[in-house]
Amino acid sequence: MQSVRMTEELWQHLLSLREDSIDPVALPEDVDVSCLSLYRPLALRERPFALAQVGQSLDGRIATPAGDAQNVSGSDGIAHLHRCRALVDAVIVGVGTVVADNPSLSVRAVRGRSPVRVVVDCNGRMPERAKMLHDGGTPVLVMQADDASRRYDAHEVIRLPRQADGGLLPNDILTALAERDLATVLVEGGARTISRFVDAQLIDHLHVSVSPIIIGSGPAGIRLAPIERLSEARRPEVQIYNIGTDIVFDCNLRAEARQQTALPKREDILMANTA
Repeated sequence: MQSVRMTEELWQHLLSLREDSIDPVALPEDVDVSCLSLYRPLALRERPFALAQVGQSLDGRIATPAGDAQNVSGSDGIAHLHRCRALVDAVIVGVGTVVADNPSLSVRAVRGRSPVRVVVDCNGRMPERAKMLHDGGTPVLVMQADDASRRYDAHEVIRLPRQADGGLLPNDILTALAERDLATVLVEGGARTISRFVDAQLIDHLHVSVSPIIIGSGPAGIRLAPIERLSEARRPEVQIYNIGTDIVFDCNLRAEARQQTALPKREDILMANTA
C-alpha cells in the first residue's frame, strides 16, 4: 500500500500536465511522488481515457436504504474525487443521481477547472430545478434517446439511438463526447451507469474509494451482469493507496482485458457440499 500526501507542488505539477504544458511545473528532488501514478494517467491526456469512481463504505454500500449518500466518503475521499474531476474533460452521471442527489459536479475541494457535465437522461426526466441547469457553471450536455420529446433550454441535448433495453449505448456516449473534444471522462454515478460502462469494457481504470464506516444495508456501488462461477469474476491489476481518511483501490481494467485475451480459459472448480 502506498501512502499519498498531496502537496501544492505535486498538484501544480499535475495541473500543468493536464493543461498540455510544454514545460510542466518542475518537482523538487526530495518530494514524495508516490501519488503520481494514481493521477498521471488522467493528467497526461495521451489518449482517450475513461475513469469510473465509486465511493463506498467498508461493506460496499454507497447510501442508506432511504437514499442518504451524504458523507459516505471522508474529507480526503472527497478531495480525491474533486482532483479527478479537475483532471478530466467531462464528468458523466445518470439522471437517477441528479434526481437523488442534485449535484453540481464542480471542483470545490481542490483548485482546478470544473469539467463539462454530462447527464444520461434517456427519457427526459431531469427536474427543471436541477442545480446544474441554473448555477451558471460549466456546460451541461444531456444525452437523450432519439425518440424522447423533452429538451432543455440553454443546454445542448445530444440525441442517440435507443437500445432494446431502453437505454443508450455507452460507446455512443463516448463517441459523441470525443466529437466535441471531450476525450478524458470520469463516470461518477450512479451504480447502473457505472456498471453499463464497465460491462461494455469501456472503462480504463476504476477507483473504489473505501471509507471506514459500516452502513449495514443499502445500495451497492457497482452492479454488473450476474455470473455463476467465481472463475468468471473480474480480476484487475490493483494498486492500493492510503489517501488519509479513505483507501483507494486503483483497478486497471484495461490491463485485465489484455490478460484475459492472452491467457487460456480458466477451469471451473466446484467446491464439495459438506453440509
